[in-house]
Amino acid sequence: MTAPRRSSRARPSEAEIVGAVADHLRGLGYRVRVNLDGIDYFDLVARRGDEVGLVEAKVSDARAVLGQALKRRAWADWCAVALAGARSAQRLADRTARGRAAPVGVWFVEDGRVEVVREARPWVTEGQEDPFADLKARFRAILEALETGDLPAGLPWDGVVREVRRASGGRGFAEWRLDEPPNDAPPP
Repeated sequence: MTAPRRSSRARPSEAEIVGAVADHLRGLGYRVRVNLDGIDYFDLVARRGDEVGLVEAKVSDARAVLGQALKRRAWADWCAVALAGARSAQRLADRTARGRAAPVGVWFVEDGRVEVVREARPWVTEGQEDPFADLKARFRAILEALETGDLPAGLPWDGVVREVRRASGGRGFAEWRLDEPPNDAPPP
């Protein structure tokens, strides 16, 4: 019987992935908040000027982290996923190169560095109406209030993340809104 093969490199934990992504984004001039809501609904929120981005991280299960990014698309201009492995990141990028998930950035963390497989792109391109403009404005206002100290950290986020009704009438983001523009264009 052969012992299972172990990688010479240990996989980073989710906290290490988020930490590396936070450092990466700070280096790009973003203000970063990790676990903004205190319940891990938002792994990482990045803000530079009026631009807001969200990053979801997972050690494994690329499909689940992609689903998280898609569910949170209404709150930010762009979303990215950060994974622990280059192969799983590349497979995810290849599987989602076209269609609605194509704007999601796909990154991986190796040796504390963030490697970008696919850049995160805006959900709404210039000239398109943003069906989530009201929610994005609301989220930006909350971020402003947190930054100025008008809102204390640790407030419950129930009213923020459950605001949008799905096309079926239920709550959440499991479905695409009927007024949401398609993202079928290949990356530039």
